[in-house]
Amino acid sequence: MTTVVMTTDFMTIATFADLLQEARKQPKPQRLLFVFVRAELPDFPDAEQRRRFEQGEGGVLVPVVCVDKSTQELSSMAALVEESRRTEIEWDLVFTAAMDDPKDDAEVERQLQRMMESLQMGNITAYLAFDHHGDAVNVG
Repeated sequence: MTTVVMTTDFMTIATFADLLQEARKQPKPQRLLFVFVRAELPDFPDAEQRRRFEQGEGGVLVPVVCVDKSTQELSSMAALVEESRRTEIEWDLVFTAAMDDPKDDAEVERQLQRMMESLQMGNITAYLAFDHHGDAVNVG
């Protein structure tokens, strides 16, 4: 699986629009993989964890939904957010990876599953994270 990194030789990916632009420039068609996560308090939080969480810091990231899209299926972060709203599942961040389109749904599903497992184990540095506005977020 090829992941899009925050800084390429040509540009820095600071927004979802940058990601789409860079993915569309690749020599092979790309599939973008998305895992939407929600921040939650860990089991049995102590007072400091609870305080930080209430201030919008800390917590654990829990995957709530995943999907893949070709670059042709995406027009903007606003469109992705609107599509996600139809699921009625609340989320805080979306982690993203890109891969050459294998034209094999089973392979895409395997990669999405690996991505979700990786995120559940706290391995987040291989992925780009975006907020609802499409701004890249540094969660590392």
